[in-house]
Amino acid sequence: MKLAEALVLRADCQRKIAQLKQRMEWVVKIQEGDKPSEDPMHLLAELDRTLNELTKWMRNINKTNALTAFNDELSLADALAERDQMMQRRKILHDILERASVRQDRYSRSEVKFTLTIDVSHIQAQVDQLSKAYREFDFRIQEMNWKTDLIVE
Repeated sequence: MKLAEALVLRADCQRKIAQLKQRMEWVVKIQEGDKPSEDPMHLLAELDRTLNELTKWMRNINKTNALTAFNDELSLADALAERDQMMQRRKILHDILERASVRQDRYSRSEVKFTLTIDVSHIQAQVDQLSKAYREFDFRIQEMNWKTDLIVE
């Protein structure tokens, strides 16, 4: 099994857990005299099985990421951390740009006037560069996911 397939199955487990949680919320409390639409104990058992399956996928995926070389310097796990840091930096800069672009309308001369303290075009160039670098880096990670065999405990 390839790593990418395991990632899909992990995501399926996460979705199923969210659905089971929602279904449990619907049946844990009902009006007196009514019957729950599903057996809460059955749902809890299914939730337990799915959580165990998710843990199995996460352990195998984490082990594979840690033991797989991304390049000469980074493991796949290191590359994922670098990618996440790149996205976080891009998001912060993007949020700063959004804040800088908020327009302040003045209706009289007595209202406070705001000025920018950053070079918007320079920050935008950084956001554009980070976006491109993120896409290229993510593509390489996704490519490795489809080439790498999952390490199974």
